[in-house]
Amino acid sequence: MATFLYRVGRLAFRRRWYVALVWAAVLAAVGLGALKAPGATDEGFSMPGIESQKAFDLMEQRFPGVTADGATARVVFVAPKGEKVTAADHRKAVENTVSDLADGSQVASAVNPFQAKAVSKDGTTAYATVTYKVGANDLTDASRTQLDKALDEARDTGLSVDAGGTAMDDGGGAGGTAEVIGVAIAAVVLLVTFGSLAAAGLPLLTALIGVGVSMATILALSDALGLSTTTGTLAMMLGLAVGIDYALFVVSRYREERAKGREPGEATALAVGTAGSAVVFAGLTVVIALAGLAVVGIPMLTKMGLAAAGAVVVAVLIALTLVPALLGFWPNAVLRRKDRKEGRIEEESKDNGGTRWARFVLRRPLPVLILGVVGLGALALPMTSLQLGMPGDEAKSTSTTERRAYDALADGFGPGFNGPLTVVVDAKGDDDAKAAAATVAKDIGATKGVVSVSPARFNEAGDTAVFSVVPSTAPTDEKTKDLVTTIRDERPGIESRTGASYEVTGTTALNIDISEKVQSALVPYLVVVVGLAIVLLLVVFRSLLVPLKAALGFLLSVLASLGAVVVVFQEGHGASLLGVETTGPIMSLMPIFLVGIVFGLAMDYEVFLVSRMREAYVHGETAAQAVTSGFRHSARVVVAAALIMIAVFAGFIGESDSMIKMIGFGLAAAVLLDAFVVRMALVPAVLALLGDKAWWLPQWLDRTLPRVDVEGEALTRAADTPEPAPAGQEAVRV
Repeated sequence: MATFLYRVGRLAFRRRWYVALVWAAVLAAVGLGALKAPGATDEGFSMPGIESQKAFDLMEQRFPGVTADGATARVVFVAPKGEKVTAADHRKAVENTVSDLADGSQVASAVNPFQAKAVSKDGTTAYATVTYKVGANDLTDASRTQLDKALDEARDTGLSVDAGGTAMDDGGGAGGTAEVIGVAIAAVVLLVTFGSLAAAGLPLLTALIGVGVSMATILALSDALGLSTTTGTLAMMLGLAVGIDYALFVVSRYREERAKGREPGEATALAVGTAGSAVVFAGLTVVIALAGLAVVGIPMLTKMGLAAAGAVVVAVLIALTLVPALLGFWPNAVLRRKDRKEGRIEEESKDNGGTRWARFVLRRPLPVLILGVVGLGALALPMTSLQLGMPGDEAKSTSTTERRAYDALADGFGPGFNGPLTVVVDAKGDDDAKAAAATVAKDIGATKGVVSVSPARFNEAGDTAVFSVVPSTAPTDEKTKDLVTTIRDERPGIESRTGASYEVTGTTALNIDISEKVQSALVPYLVVVVGLAIVLLLVVFRSLLVPLKAALGFLLSVLASLGAVVVVFQEGHGASLLGVETTGPIMSLMPIFLVGIVFGLAMDYEVFLVSRMREAYVHGETAAQAVTSGFRHSARVVVAAALIMIAVFAGFIGESDSMIKMIGFGLAAAVLLDAFVVRMALVPAVLALLGDKAWWLPQWLDRTLPRVDVEGEALTRAADTPEPAPAGQEAVRV
């Protein structure tokens, strides 16, 4: 591996113009394809195998055209204190607003609340449901403007008017601001780390080129592969993150080789052969983690994972080809200004912050190990009370119209009104479908925790009925989850009496089913991803204990970060500091996101840090000396890479959306804990305690595993052929 990559690096350095032109042509080609490609589709969320999805599919089949994924807006009218919305002037204002809303070119229907009996018992609150012909992402600016204008005109009459629903989602979220902040902080960290504008700018430039290629490819293939508008989100975030990291490691190794007196071409080839080998295997661990998302069984998540894996592959290819080509154009620009000015490169001091920290841990490995494990364990404890769900409008800021509409409906109609259940009765083959549906509705309506049941609506064939069930508790309440379970448990008895079957769906039931499926998929996902990564690390490090230690350390850090998320977003400790106004269940996909993304990044740091230790050990150093050498060469770069990741992820905490805050906080906390506690503290402590045993591998396994020479032993033997140097000269000319 190292020899092959050495040749790749040397070829890219020598043929830099060709390499640069090839990447420019690739970027232009996929960019042109993205411009000519039809717009990305807004695919509906689906999860095969759960009851809610089966019910939706049945509705699509039996009610063709009726259950299309058209956007909806629920406009809520609240009368001033002491007045009723049914008063003549308020009623007129409501009816005029509904009439204005119905005039939109994309509006399918706007239901008058007084005709639909959508008025609270006390007469203070009413709501109108507006249904659109298209999905939320396909709403035009004119339709959104019309909705906002109608709301403003209604407010001028003295009513409190707010709206919720999918039509209010403009597709916003974590946009350019978070990425710009993250890139800016990354630039500062790189500048401090390298002391050179060129060295700081090169990783940023190549990472942006990689993201450009990846995103343009996703857009170009979106229609052919059925990719949605959200597929590229994860690819952009991770492509930027690992793109900076991988280029950072190659440039750092290049500077190190130059300090040893290598010529630019030889230094570049050695950097790609050694650091590039670590880049390849680190990239493979990330790809494994992302491709493993297919285990969860959510098509959208699978596509997101594969798209992000593609972005990581592009980042690896750029680090191995474009980075050495750019080093060929400007071989001295990435050196420190002092070195360029003096015309000499000073070799890195053998006593830096990394070595001092390594010696500190080596002197007291057991206390460091105990303190780290106990600390992470304490942080992980709250994870035992983890509640998964899909926070909705109730988790948004009170400054948003969606949250105000949610609160108004809960006050006027009860907390369960915001999360009604939908029951689909399949009476096909039943002699009296209407009687069967009525019996099902009556029995469900008598269930404890049910406030009301709407009249059944039948399809044209008269063999399928749909009705809504309003719970007495809020959508994210555990009692609502228990109610859904109870209704489903009653099914065998009801079906035996009526001869008709039924299924429970709706947004609330769907979220409950998703949470349960994600929880059940988490362990298989961990087994697949961690198992494959252990095999890969066995090949890289040729050690039995180092991969196991890496996997256990990752599990500690991810559980601790999940515990931190629970403390803040579920229990509310310190939530106000992050601008979180409402606590509740943790987003269902959060554990999967944390495991997938953080595992890949954690293994990045593991490979880059420990591969230098392995390299030193293979070249004759003792186990303790190898730990110190690894930290001397890699600690500063790993710290810089981790700080960049933390900055990128922490930028999302400033977003207004609670779920985006949660993702940003969780990822930033996980990288912080994994990089600085696990990799920088627990790893050297464990290696110090194990000594030479850390690098032990059974002979039969050693013979079985392929040899990839990640340490570049063959390269080092060839490159270290001594050349006579002037006596006493400790630095070399640039």
